[in-house]
Amino acid sequence: MTLEIMLVIGVLIAAILLFIFEWVRVDVVGIIMMVVLPLLGLITPKEAISGLSSNAVVSIIAVIIIGAGLDKTGAMNSLARVILKFAGKSESRIVTLISSTVAFISSFMQNIGAAALFMPAARRIGRQTGIPISRILIPMGYCAIIGGCLTLIGSSPLILLNDVMRIFNPDIQPFGLFSVTPIGIALTITALLYFIVFGRFVLPNVSGEETSGPLSKILQHTYRDMGELFELHIPKDYDGQKRLEELNVRSHYFITVVAVSLNQVKQKVYAPQSDTTLSAGDDIAVVGEKEFVLKMAKDFGWQVQDDLNSFAEDLSPNNAGILEGIITPRSELARRTLRDFDFHKRYQLNCLAIFRGNKVFIAGLADIIIQPGDALLLQGRWEQFHLLKDRPDIIFTEEVQGEIIKSEKLKFSIGWLLVSLTLILVFKIQLSIALLTGALGMILTGVMTIDEAYGAVDWMTVFLLGGLIPLGIAFEKTGAASLIASTIMGAIGAVSPIVLLTVIGILTSFFTLVVSNVGATVLMVPLSMNMAVTAGADPRMAALVVAVACSNTFILPTHQVNALIMRPGGYKTLDYFKAGSGITVLYLIVMMAMIYFFYGITA
Repeated sequence: MTLEIMLVIGVLIAAILLFIFEWVRVDVVGIIMMVVLPLLGLITPKEAISGLSSNAVVSIIAVIIIGAGLDKTGAMNSLARVILKFAGKSESRIVTLISSTVAFISSFMQNIGAAALFMPAARRIGRQTGIPISRILIPMGYCAIIGGCLTLIGSSPLILLNDVMRIFNPDIQPFGLFSVTPIGIALTITALLYFIVFGRFVLPNVSGEETSGPLSKILQHTYRDMGELFELHIPKDYDGQKRLEELNVRSHYFITVVAVSLNQVKQKVYAPQSDTTLSAGDDIAVVGEKEFVLKMAKDFGWQVQDDLNSFAEDLSPNNAGILEGIITPRSELARRTLRDFDFHKRYQLNCLAIFRGNKVFIAGLADIIIQPGDALLLQGRWEQFHLLKDRPDIIFTEEVQGEIIKSEKLKFSIGWLLVSLTLILVFKIQLSIALLTGALGMILTGVMTIDEAYGAVDWMTVFLLGGLIPLGIAFEKTGAASLIASTIMGAIGAVSPIVLLTVIGILTSFFTLVVSNVGATVLMVPLSMNMAVTAGADPRMAALVVAVACSNTFILPTHQVNALIMRPGGYKTLDYFKAGSGITVLYLIVMMAMIYFFYGITA
């Protein structure tokens, strides 16, 4: 063992300890690798920063931009709506549908791309159903990794498989596009069953991102009795038509009507005015205390729905919420009433309460003269808040959530995604260039601005992966990986083919945790094929085991997909170990069982 090998193993151990104990953030670990490895002379400075320009990192940047473009045009919103239509609010059904969909997408594009493209939809579904995003993203991410084994173009190791095999034997028979599909299907089904049965025990229950309910924690202290969001249905036998001002809902029940679905004319009003007329068959959304909502429904003969129905999408936390706005001295609203200003019509927002001094007013709001410094508790769709936030009238006390959906650009966003996929699948253009083409197309066609594109990229993920790639280079360049592999292979001696392939699968699973899956493939395929010939096993099967086992990377956030979902899911390194340990063992068992029964390997 040379000094260089000892140094690189020491750096590897240090990196693993930093990941486990989280003394510094994971992206800082990546930067440490880029600095320490060349200082120790293990790699060149050029190799140290090569990860930042690697195909994988550039692809991640591009595909995140494409995913953000799809989200901004409502594509992911529509996809989430379809899934919710079939899954309802059942956590197991939602996880199954999301994870299986991502696995399928991952079969024809890089798994990091499939995960990044679908992550906005997963976030929306989590917020809309109240299921913690941490219980959705790990199953989704793991199935994105496993889904890469469904076809020969689903992951980098499988894409490399035939080329690397030719290094051992130029005349060897290559694998076809669907040669690996039986293994991939079995692994995907196993993963789904694992999370359905054991998900409640192995998945963390945390929120990775701030999500707003009816009121944030900051506002709950001030506006304690504002209540919640309810939907009511006006039955068909309701007598006559009445305007909102005739019902005196706010003064009698301290309730605010925030939206009306006029079903006869198929129109929705999100900031109804006093002259809005309600008829039989209409639906309304209100904010108020449950006991008052129930009393109002009883008095009027209306029906309180168990959950949001007509407004499930429109008023979900994805699309609407409650914020507090402070009236500025320069506001047009200052020293005027909401009625005189025609507030609902001009701003398309609902005023739930006014806070002045130490008092909260929740009735008679339309006739209160607004003063500079007054705080207005406002409810509405996020797009209206975004339109108002840059005006001098109101300053919001919290960040405006959501975004303005550019539905008119939907065709462009989907079109550029299809262009990227066509370049990858038909013209065999390098992944990073094909995805950059789609990302650039979205910017040039106005789906998003260049600043929005930069803001969408998770730079923590970029620097984490940028630092792990040179660590893999050092591991291979110094001979540390080869030494460890040769030592283990020499120790097992003469064994049966199935035992040899199992050892190869275990060894590859270890290497792919600490070395890039591409590096593990290049190192392990020739070595495993030589060992298979010596043991009298099929070298093609040995190579296939390596390529599939390179996706068995679940217990550390070192895989690209695991790194991608780490911050959005609010995960710690131990969360991956807890959720990934069982699936890692099952992966090996199912993989070897499929190799044994479907590929003619003898025991």
